[in-house]
Amino acid sequence: MDESELEEELRNFGIDVHDVEAVDPIELSYVTAYPGEEVNHMEMGRVLNGFLDLARDDEWDPARVDATVLRFEDEVMNTWYAKAEWFEGLLQYRLSETEFSTRVLETLDEDGE
Repeated sequence: MDESELEEELRNFGIDVHDVEAVDPIELSYVTAYPGEEVNHMEMGRVLNGFLDLARDDEWDPARVDATVLRFEDEVMNTWYAKAEWFEGLLQYRLSETEFSTRVLETLDEDGE
């Protein structure tokens, strides 16, 4: 899967992709639709669901995703990541959706300001 396909998939989930590099780890930056004080967890979920859908359709082999959330195109709001084994665990029913979400949320860099 190349960058343009990945970007298109994420945009279909309502994500304003700023930049994406389809390498391992995948480096994603997106401009949030919610530039408040905290990263919007529902928006994070949409990003993750985009990757999970691709994996379920055999269009993407799970890899680590490093995400940078931008408040504006030139202002970093926060960062988070999801490990390949977390995606695999969820897809193989070894992790619940709650466990998966909790692990990702715990990666938010609270000192990202």
